[in-house]
Amino acid sequence: MNIQIFGTKKCSDTKKAQRFFKERGIKFHYRELTEKGVSQGELDNIKRVFDVEELIDTEGKQYKKRNLAFILHDIEEELLEDPLLFKTPIVRNGNKVTMGNDPDEWKNWLE
Repeated sequence: MNIQIFGTKKCSDTKKAQRFFKERGIKFHYRELTEKGVSQGELDNIKRVFDVEELIDTEGKQYKKRNLAFILHDIEEELLEDPLLFKTPIVRNGNKVTMGNDPDEWKNWLE
């Protein structure tokens, strides 16, 4: 198992994802999106599961702060430039990807 969690310290769902794997003794790599974003290759892997439109948090503070609802923009470009626009957490296990708090799917990965 190669678990990666992309999120932020302030996100309660990111904390839940970390706790889920810690409680089960499963090691994971955590990526703090406020410090380091997502590479094009990582984004391409995530896009195999989710459309790019599903990845951007249109209800989040960063989206509203940048007024993206009112300007034309390339979603993929914006996500690469500003990783705080992602819905979090994004949890990867190889080619499998979840977004948000999804313990049912994570349990399936363990079976």
